[in-house]
Amino acid sequence: MKTIKIIIGKELNTAFNSWSIYTGYLLFFCICGFICWLSVSNIFSLGQANMMPFFTVINWTTFFLIHALTMKSVADEKKNGTLELLLTKPIRTNQLIAGKFWSQLFIVLIALVLTLPYYFTMAFLGHIDHGAVILGYFGLVCISSCYISIGIFASSFAKTPVTAFFISLGIGLCFQLLFGILAQQFSSGLAAGLFTYLSISEHFDSLSRGILDSRDVIYFISVIVLFLSLSKLFICKTRF
Repeated sequence: MKTIKIIIGKELNTAFNSWSIYTGYLLFFCICGFICWLSVSNIFSLGQANMMPFFTVINWTTFFLIHALTMKSVADEKKNGTLELLLTKPIRTNQLIAGKFWSQLFIVLIALVLTLPYYFTMAFLGHIDHGAVILGYFGLVCISSCYISIGIFASSFAKTPVTAFFISLGIGLCFQLLFGILAQQFSSGLAAGLFTYLSISEHFDSLSRGILDSRDVIYFISVIVLFLSLSKLFICKTRF
């Protein structure tokens, strides 16, 4: 645990010593605020204090920002030759991946906290389903964790951060968009059920509507474990 904390501290120190993280936070906050208050689909035009459209905006905004955030997680270490140095130290691969994962998730959690003023304002302006909001934020944490694990996986075998970005973006789009489209093409049957289950949006939509289903939680955990395990596999190849 101490080793993981050291890695987390190193990652956060590196991230917050760069101006890009603050630019990302500002961009994220402005996009969410614009959609919430100034766009055509803002809460005033909808006439109700409903966080579901807002969660959709946060979902897509974090989707792109997370891939940009995670692309350097391992690929940059390999590019600079520091990964081999890290692996010569008494650090387990699991600890390295865990440190990378939790540090990236902490950065995303700060971004989600920045959106809380929008929620408080909506609650002040009208009646809002607080249970659905709590589950919606829980869903955002789950979906962000999935994309962080995908980003770390792509970064673990890509040679450059840019390559890692496009690989993780492509995989992410499959879960975010493609599987849902394929599920609609196969209106019924085994294929439709399979693609519906694989679509990450289907599971997130359930939580954003205030429905807590253990199957959704199991799905998110499975995706996270799968891609972090694949990350370990590729990093172990580098180690040996």
